[in-house]
Order: sequence, then C-alpha cells, then structure tokens
Amino acid sequence: MATTAPSLKSAEDFLSFVNASPTPFHAVKSAKLRLEKAGFKPIKERDSWASKLQPGEKYYLTRNASSIVAFAIGNKWKAGNPIGIIGAHTDSPCLRIKPVSKRQSDGFLQVACETYGGGLWHTWFDRDLSIAGRAMVKTKDGSIEQRLVKVDRPILRIPTLAIHLDRQENFQFNKETQLYPIAGLVAAEMNRQGKTGDEKEEPKPEHGPFEPLQTPAERHHPYIVDIIAEEAGVKPADILDFEMVLYDTQKSVIGGLNNELIFSARLDNLVMSFCSVQGLIASVASPSALDNDSTIRLIALFDHEEIGSQTAQGADSNLLPAVIRRLSVLPASDSNSDKSYDKVEAESATAYEQSLSTSFLISADMAHSVHPNYPAKYESAHRPEMNKGTVIKINANARYATNSPGIVLLQEAARRAKKTSISKSSASHGVPLQLFVVRNDSSCGSTIGPMLSAALGARTLDLGNPQLSMHSIRETGGAHDVDHAINLFESFFENFQELEAQILVD
Repeated sequence: MATTAPSLKSAEDFLSFVNASPTPFHAVKSAKLRLEKAGFKPIKERDSWASKLQPGEKYYLTRNASSIVAFAIGNKWKAGNPIGIIGAHTDSPCLRIKPVSKRQSDGFLQVACETYGGGLWHTWFDRDLSIAGRAMVKTKDGSIEQRLVKVDRPILRIPTLAIHLDRQENFQFNKETQLYPIAGLVAAEMNRQGKTGDEKEEPKPEHGPFEPLQTPAERHHPYIVDIIAEEAGVKPADILDFEMVLYDTQKSVIGGLNNELIFSARLDNLVMSFCSVQGLIASVASPSALDNDSTIRLIALFDHEEIGSQTAQGADSNLLPAVIRRLSVLPASDSNSDKSYDKVEAESATAYEQSLSTSFLISADMAHSVHPNYPAKYESAHRPEMNKGTVIKINANARYATNSPGIVLLQEAARRAKKTSISKSSASHGVPLQLFVVRNDSSCGSTIGPMLSAALGARTLDLGNPQLSMHSIRETGGAHDVDHAINLFESFFENFQELEAQILVD
C-alpha cells in the first residue's frame, strides 16, 4: 500500500523566509510582514501603552530594527498572570564591511571585512557573495531614515590560492590579510568611469563645507556606494552611512534523495525564529483562540546572540524584562478602575514578580545532529537525528537552562501537539522530542537561555532543531523538523495556561 509523501509546505515556507532574510534587519522585516498579515498591530517602546493595549488583541514592537517582540493578550488576562515565552535570535556569523573598506592591490579592487561571530570562515571562500544591510539616508524633506538594502547579484568573491602554490594539508589562512573579497578589476572600474589611469586625483576644495568624517564614497569604493544608493532608492550623495554584511547569493533549497533535507545559509538561527513566529500565529489563528486564555503568548527574537548578546538589542539587555514589566501590570478587560499605569502599578506593586514566577521561557536555538563521519564526537546515548523531532538540550554545568520540571511541561505540550506531516501513526496528536548532552571531553556551546533565566527568574528550557555544519556559510537541516517545531510551539502556547498550573515547583 503506497504511503502519502510528507508535506513540505512548512519547509518551503521557511525557504521563502530565509531567502528574504540575509541580515537581522531583513529577518525582522520578514517576521513583521507575517505578523501584520495575521492581525498583529505595531506599537513602540517610546509610547505609552496604557490606552493602546487591550486583552484579546495582538501586538509587536521592534528595537534597532534587528530585534522583535510579538505577543497576544488573553481575553481573561489579569495583572500578574503567567506569560508563555519563546526566545530565539535573528543573527548568524558573517563578514561585515569595515567602516573604511576601500582596498586595491595588484590590479584588483578589494573590500575589507570584519568577522562577526564564530564562523567557519574557510567555508566563505569561493562563494558567490553579495551585500545586504541597512543604509542611513537623507530624504528630500531633510529627515534621516533607515532603508534596507539587498543586492541580489553576486559582486564579491574570496578566492582560494591554487593548490600548486601552497600544498597545505590543512587549509589555513590569515583572517586579516587573506579573507579580503575581490570586487572586480581596477581596469574595468576605470573604464566604467571613463578614466585612462593617468589622471591625478582631484584635490578637495579648500573652502568646502566642513566634514567631520570622510564621506562614504571616500571610505568605500564609489561604485559600491552607487549600488547601495540604487537599492535604497536615493542618490549616492544622500547615503550618510551604512551597515552592510556579506551573504551567499545561492538560494536555500530542499535537498536529499527524498526531499527530506534543507540546504541553506543561516539555519542557525532563522529556523527557530521562523518556527517561533509561525507557532505564535498558528496558536491565535482561530477567532476564539484568546477568549478563555488568562495568559500572554509572547515571542522575542534578539539580535547579537552570536557575539554574546550584550547590546541594547541583545538578549542580555533590558528588552524582554522591560516588555514583561509593562505587560505584567496590564489591567483586566472587565476592570472598571482607573487604567492609568500610575494607578495600576500602585495597586499591583508585585505584578512583575508574580508574572515571572509563573511564566515559562523556551530558549529556541538550533541543536547538533549526529554526524555520520564523526560518530565519536557524540555521547553514545545522545545522538539526535534529523526529522526525528526537536532536541531538548541539557548541560549539568548550566550552559543550557533545562531542568526536569521544564522537560515535563514540554513533553506534555509535545504530546498534545497536532500530528506532524511525516508521522505515519494513526494518532491524532503528538510530535517527537529528542535529548542531547555533550560529551564530557568536549566543549559546549551557549544560548540565550541561561542569561535570560538568570535575569528573569522564570523557568526556562533550551531546545532546537538538529542540524549539521553549524556556523558554516551553508548548513544542513531536516525538512520535516520545521513542521515538528511549529506544531510544538503552537501547542505550547495553546496549552500553557493549563500546564503551568499543573507543574508547580517552588
């Protein structure tokens, strides 16, 4: 009897998300578009929320345009009630263009870059690279605004040295001098500008307007500034500054003999960011989803996890605590009392602490799949496999924040989740989970879980989908694990109100 091929709808939807999101700025934009389509309304941190936020409604806010928090308030919410939280991050290791990037050597135009995060930098050689990020531009009315930039054609490449010139057994290179991408040939650029090479650089006018810094066109190759300006929809002179990173122009795809794999950049951690967004949206898709809910369902996608999170938009900032503090004192929808924040905070002085003590945080960051070529690198009884479910990450030295009460809660949420598309069982519910600990003789990565659990005091669990080649320019994951995580997160939000009250450990 023939079996129905598992659906790849969620995996293909993820491909559209990751292909549109080469930077955290673009990932936040992609998340915003999905949230707005699902009825989430934008709010700002700088505004008062007292008259805007209402139980039964859905909202989102951003910080630095690279971190985003979205939440749905249950209709039966009361100040001090629990908040179900999923945290993830939007950044990945990459190369960032230096503030002064213009380089030229042996007839080549080069672009100086700085490493961001702990990347497998050898994988960046011989790839078709382009640039993406944000530019600060001056508009026609004189204001300054951010414009997102994504150049879709390959314009950069980091070439390896021919093996005949250096027969290295292990590929080694200097990140400062040999990780420079080439952007083209000096002769071709001079020909584009109509120059012969004999012209002398024109001196700057002595009595022009004072410039504290060199202009972008002076600090970078002018044609790169021209391309950024074209993508931003302004003139090159209107580009005041920019933050650009390099990315691989090869699209993310479904792979494997049976379409069971994903070959993609930035799986760490855009898979978990995507699944968090989709899980929250799915949990409130029904018009009555929030009617009997007394909790808040919240996701927080942070920038800068790969470099330690200690920035204004990182997980180690006040972003999540500040949002939770403001939400914890929101009055109930049926309250007839004064709803001003001064009044509510006076009456609910401990609402923040009450909310945190009953809340639960899932720290969602990708996990390691077992590698068939390096089996000895994995603990014998903890070898996560792709498409076998999301991985609960455990570490005795608290590199992960998982403990037994959290495992029990998540396991029940997984039991109640709707059946994944790959399951062949007749059960109507349930998604699989896996357990992972690192070997005692191996180092362990870190996540946002421990820092947030310490800052909030909320119960926390670390998890992630299994993948190979973590921090490579091209990573590999399981196509069906996307469904597993979305269904798990949807179930967590839908069942958190009941499960939180059942699992009490003071």
